[in-house]
Amino acid sequence: MPEQVMVLGAGGHGKVVADAVLAAGDTVLGFLDDSSEKRSVWDLPVLGTFSAWEDYAVRARFVFGLGDNTLRRRLAERMRVNWHTAVHPSAWVGRGVVLGEGTVVLAGAVLNADAAVGAHCIINPGAIIEHDCRVGAYTHISPRATLCGTVSVGKEAHIGAGAVVRNNLRICSYTVVGAGGVVVRDITEPGTYVGNPVRRLG
Repeated sequence: MPEQVMVLGAGGHGKVVADAVLAAGDTVLGFLDDSSEKRSVWDLPVLGTFSAWEDYAVRARFVFGLGDNTLRRRLAERMRVNWHTAVHPSAWVGRGVVLGEGTVVLAGAVLNADAAVGAHCIINPGAIIEHDCRVGAYTHISPRATLCGTVSVGKEAHIGAGAVVRNNLRICSYTVVGAGGVVVRDITEPGTYVGNPVRRLG
C-alpha cells in the first residue's frame, strides 16, 4: 500500500526528493517549509511551516528535502514522527545494505554489498558507496561522489560532487570534501578539504 509522505523543504532538493518518493509508487501529501513563499510545487501543496508537523504526524510519514546537514539534525531531534526512507527505483541497493531512517537514495546511486548508511543522509544521483562502507548520520554524499571499499565517513560530513575517497580510509565527522577532491589518506580533523590530493583550507 502506498505511503503518504510529507516532504520537509520545498526548494530544489525537496523537489528531487518528492520525485523519488513518487517514482517509488508512494504519495506526496505536500511540503512544509519555513522559508518558501510558494503555495505549491507542481500540483502539490505547500501546507505550512515546519512547525505544522504535528498536524500531519498521525497520517503521514516524513522525509527531509533539505541539504543543510545541521538543520536536518535539529529538526529531527525535536520532531516525533514516523520517518520515510526514500529510494528511487533506479538506484542499486545491494545485499546486506543498511539504510537509516529518513535517508534518501536518489536516481542512479549505487550502494554495494554490506554498506551501512546512518539516519537522515542524502545519497545524491550517481553517487557510489562501495562495499562495507560506513556513512554517519546526517551526512551528504553529492552527485557522482565515490567512496571506494571500506571507507568510513563520520556524521554531518559533506562529500562534494565528483569527489573520490580511496579505499580503507576514514573521514571524521563535520568534514567537507570539496567538489572533485581526491582523498588519499585519513582525515582526522574537521574542516574543509579541497584539491588533488585534498589539503585543508585555513
